[in-house]
Amino acid sequence: MSRLTQLSDTQASAEASALFSAIKSKVGMVPNLYRVMGNAPAVLAAALGFNDALGKGSFDQKTREAIALTVAGENACDYCASAHSAISRNLNVEEAEIAARLKGKSADPKLNAILGFAVAVVEKRGLVSNDDLAAARNAGLSEGEIVETVGVTVANILTNYINHVAETDIDFPVVRTKAA
Repeated sequence: MSRLTQLSDTQASAEASALFSAIKSKVGMVPNLYRVMGNAPAVLAAALGFNDALGKGSFDQKTREAIALTVAGENACDYCASAHSAISRNLNVEEAEIAARLKGKSADPKLNAILGFAVAVVEKRGLVSNDDLAAARNAGLSEGEIVETVGVTVANILTNYINHVAETDIDFPVVRTKAA
């Protein structure tokens, strides 16, 4: 049982209701995370706007989802691990690769470098070392890709932390990060 209210459509304020309608039109449902975030429509709007902006960056959806899985694994967020595993499956990512991404790894060398850097950002709370940056650069990441990795990582930390505070009810096939 969620510790914060997962607003129903009838409980939502006018602003949250409008955001819920926009979410429904894009994904066909309002995930419980967004129903929790609807308690503060400004936060929900900010999160949606940040993710929309990141969707216009250089990383494709599979890369952004890979980072989301890595951050979920690092932060032990079962809700986000479940949601992003389901999304990754819909993007035709193999189960073994999903499991690897939850551990910050990928069979693809460049994606592996991106995920490794995302792990460093989470573990070190952004205080990455010169060696972390050198490893990212040596793996071929541009400075723009390094900054974008931080941006996608931070967007996912927000949702991880909201889920931790709320203990949001998981409304996707459940994936436990402890098993990851």
